[in-house]
Amino acid sequence: MKSSIQTILASYNDRAPLAEASTIPAPWYVDTRIAELERTNVFSKTWQPVARADQVTEGGEFVSTMVAGEPVVVVRGNDGVLRAFFNVCRHHAAAVVTQPCGQASMLQCPYHGWRYGLDGSLKGMPEFEGVQNFDRAQNGLVPVRVETWECFVFVNLDEHATPLQDFLGDLVRRVAPLEVSKLHYFDRRSFDIHCNWKVFVDNYLDGGYHVPHLHKGLNSVLDYKQYTIENEDRYCLQSSPMVSSDEDVTTGATRKGDRAWYFWQYPNLMINCYEGYMDTNLVIPVDADHCKVIFDFYFSDVSEARREYNQQSVDVGNRVQEEDLGICEDVQRGLKSRAYGAGRLSVRREAGEQLFHRLLADDLKRASALVAAAD
Repeated sequence: MKSSIQTILASYNDRAPLAEASTIPAPWYVDTRIAELERTNVFSKTWQPVARADQVTEGGEFVSTMVAGEPVVVVRGNDGVLRAFFNVCRHHAAAVVTQPCGQASMLQCPYHGWRYGLDGSLKGMPEFEGVQNFDRAQNGLVPVRVETWECFVFVNLDEHATPLQDFLGDLVRRVAPLEVSKLHYFDRRSFDIHCNWKVFVDNYLDGGYHVPHLHKGLNSVLDYKQYTIENEDRYCLQSSPMVSSDEDVTTGATRKGDRAWYFWQYPNLMINCYEGYMDTNLVIPVDADHCKVIFDFYFSDVSEARREYNQQSVDVGNRVQEEDLGICEDVQRGLKSRAYGAGRLSVRREAGEQLFHRLLADDLKRASALVAAAD
């Protein structure tokens, strides 16, 4: 008989000290009910990055996307105000904005031509004469909370959520000296991976444990023995001194600086910084067995003269991702084996992974308790 959600959640001890801790159990990664609980109580209630600030600087510029299964559009008004809305027409629910990004003076639904201002207000409804008891003011696009930090635009579907700066906590102070807002966007790559989103996050947060074994090129420029892990608020910072190496020429040429900085912000954002370089990884759940990872690459110089160098750097990032992709898919298969239940954590390396599991357990157990109380 299938275990209840409450039983599955209770099988993880989120109070165990790291020296005695295990990972979250395998069912957390493969049960579709857990995936749905995460959609409604994690991704629908946390701040999610949806755009770059430079995409919505001018009046009428917009970006549309999906957040926790909901269509969302972010648009800069002619009054300079950045707003976000559910991208759902109030007439018959079609998407009002059908392009991923662009610029428009008006948002017009392609289905029946209903028009909305950049402030979300309903401006026009073709052939709607004679309709009674209809309040145009109450039928604008439904707003979504939107805020910015550094070069990122975030939205939150929960109207009662804490402000973005509070959600990010001390991450704001730790990232500030790196001046990431001075970097310029260069390229985007997306990967569809046959694994649960948490498998990818676990892989990122293992404190470099897998780097010497899986990423030979990256390992050649990191002082692995001096790799550090710091947990605070809802983020983990993994960091390592850099070393010069000719072992992998391309990696050595494109990963430079005194130190490598790897930030993870709960639940699904990673920010990786080297000298003159940043890439961000956004992990988006698709279902219990699949996720999508979006990589955005930024450089201090994106002139034509630096294009070849920047492209080489992107290629290094892609190679690392390909290495991770295979192992993550292999882990997802193993999680379904009768031979596996949960694994122990390395005290030296996997404190960040435990932080992730504890934060997730707190959200899911609280949500489950509310559902049980309502029943």
